Amino acid sequence: MSENTANIGFEKEIWDAACILRGNLDASEYKQVVLGLIFLKYISDKFDARYQELKKEGDGFEEDRDEYTSCNVFFVPEDARWAKIAEAAHTPEIGKIIDDAMLLIEKENTRLKGILPKNFARPELDKRRLGDVVDLFTNIKMKNQGDSRDILGRTYEYCLAQFAEQEGKKGGEFFTPACVVRTLVEFLKPYHGRVYDPCCGSGGMFVQSAKFVEQHSGRINDISVYGQDSNPTTWKMAQMNLAIRGIEADLGRYNADTFYDDCHPTLRADFIMANPPFNLSDWGADKLRDDVRWKYGVPPAGNANFAWLQHMIYHLAPNGKIGMVLANGSLSSQSGGEGDIRRKIIEDDLVSCIVAMPTQLFYTTQIPVSLWFLDRNKKQKGKTCFIDARKMGSMVSRKLRQLTDEDITKLAAAFDTYESGTLEDKKGFCVVVTTEEIAKQDYILTPGRYVGIEEQQDDGEPFEDKMNRLTGELFELFAQSHDLEVQIKKNLKAIGFEVK
Repeated sequence: MSENTANIGFEKEIWDAACILRGNLDASEYKQVVLGLIFLKYISDKFDARYQELKKEGDGFEEDRDEYTSCNVFFVPEDARWAKIAEAAHTPEIGKIIDDAMLLIEKENTRLKGILPKNFARPELDKRRLGDVVDLFTNIKMKNQGDSRDILGRTYEYCLAQFAEQEGKKGGEFFTPACVVRTLVEFLKPYHGRVYDPCCGSGGMFVQSAKFVEQHSGRINDISVYGQDSNPTTWKMAQMNLAIRGIEADLGRYNADTFYDDCHPTLRADFIMANPPFNLSDWGADKLRDDVRWKYGVPPAGNANFAWLQHMIYHLAPNGKIGMVLANGSLSSQSGGEGDIRRKIIEDDLVSCIVAMPTQLFYTTQIPVSLWFLDRNKKQKGKTCFIDARKMGSMVSRKLRQLTDEDITKLAAAFDTYESGTLEDKKGFCVVVTTEEIAKQDYILTPGRYVGIEEQQDDGEPFEDKMNRLTGELFELFAQSHDLEVQIKKNLKAIGFEVK
């Protein structure tokens, strides 16, 4: 098999090549296979790098487990190392060998216990193709600089996005588009402190937070990561995604429902970032009516949006900040007491900024969404910033839109300027309003209501001339329409269908 080099588009190369393995597997099953292999290769590479360091030192400690765990490196037993797997790539036992490797790694690393996929030996997984994919990962080589761990981390993230697209609605349970996560992170700037996501999916919020810290010359260890997720498969994916990035996280001892089984009841977080399920119904409100988290009112049984919001507010530190994604209905809904809950949150001066997002950002839904930013200690007391970003982004496929780097930078700059007290209102884009003004609008938070319509530039063409030109173009289109109608009737008549 030819060697691969790391370059732009390398993640796609891995994805395309690994797709040979899929066969008749559903995306949800295939996901576990591919992501499991990426993870196994990652921890084996990291172990091998440390192994070579110890060997050079010459003290004979290369099989000492403590020499790895002290450096935050998973210890990989000899029979689970990638070299052994690569040797067996084209044997009928390759599936069982990988499953056994996963079990051995879990046994040696309690943090991974019960997390790694162990379904490679099943009959429906083509072992010849599995061997080809093992070869693919064996032959990862670097170009110029960097290491395979960085490549595998990026590949893991890329594959998560591809699976989210393939799985449709179900994919939305574990994946938030990177451009949305980056926007939340750029607004909140989680340099240090406790970062929390109560519905963490595959852990994308944490990965982007760690990237932000590193890009601003900070250290990953300056943030502490907390989260949970109710889906057992998603919870395991998050654990692997964070491990592959070297991020230590407390995601609870098991997957758990955030409302019924809060894994971090005493946590007061400095930064909370989340993309909770939109408009979740049947979330169990009847059993939680007297819950301490509902400071601003009991959320309606048919929609958990304000249950998620209040759960996060409850977990905020005295100077804590929230950045979350919510369906647009939460901006204006008055049903089920939502209007009263929203009013009380606004009157408590928690809402710092609302950003209306463009459509088609998500693989799984066309529901329009907004970003909510809340702050226990706002820099601009009694004021809220509204930003209308609905015209931003560019289409990257027929169905999907992404915010560009320039879009995210522009949005974050507007928010920073608001916080510094120097943001100038710009019609159609941004405005700063007082709580009194929001009260006059019945506490509705729809940005379009406040930012207005962008002023159109005068093109200099006199009104009479413009009307003559436009009506002339219109009559020309009418004439073309008539000609087409005649031609269509003629064609239909030729095949025996006369239209009167």
